[in-house]
Amino acid sequence: MRLDKILANSGFGSRKEVKQLLKKEHVTVDGKVVKDPAMHVNPMSQEIFVLGEKLDYKEFIYLMLNKPKGVISATEDLREKTVIDLLSPIDRHYQPFPVGRLDKDTVGLLLLTNDGNLAHQLLSPKKHVPKTYYAKIDGIVTEEDILAFKEGVVLDDGTVTTPGELTILKSGDTSEIELTIYEGKFHQVKRMFEAVNKKVIFLKRLSMGNLTLDSNLKYGEYRELTEEEIKSIREYVNKKE
Repeated sequence: MRLDKILANSGFGSRKEVKQLLKKEHVTVDGKVVKDPAMHVNPMSQEIFVLGEKLDYKEFIYLMLNKPKGVISATEDLREKTVIDLLSPIDRHYQPFPVGRLDKDTVGLLLLTNDGNLAHQLLSPKKHVPKTYYAKIDGIVTEEDILAFKEGVVLDDGTVTTPGELTILKSGDTSEIELTIYEGKFHQVKRMFEAVNKKVIFLKRLSMGNLTLDSNLKYGEYRELTEEEIKSIREYVNKKE
């Protein structure tokens, strides 16, 4: 990869700013000063120092975001604020994208990455990766609803959902539930409750596969996944049929 691209991707400024760093001899590769921005370097096997600090280059980035309300799950939009707008300029350099979508008014766990292979596996219908949600429901959720969800409900377009696991946390005029589903149809959780004549008034995703939302993250905050989390989720999707 071109050296100027590596440095720009790592947050050292625009290509123009990177060229100035090189011109001023602030960059070394394997101990030698390099001034040529077009020099091809392997950042995984060669040592790159910038301003005396070793460059810790990574090809992929994995971010756990606690998505807030009012933000859309897209990489860019002319009118709406996107989840990418919540990231720092350095993290945006890696061009991550949301793995799946949460509605504008839905909050909670959203994985952002530029690892297309992992994203594909997590979203593949063949993998049946579970997603668990917490929701507040306008209406009394009953044992009958649990059975209906377990069998699969008929949505407004006539499709039948795969079985879902509904747990009632609180039943009343406003009920609280947790629901695990194994597919990702458009507005699925909301439409499932509409199928049993109830309305979702608050929805938060808690987990996706074996990745659980960090309780320390406030709405709009995010962090990189740990090496252990990345390894664990890769192993998880590889085992899924």
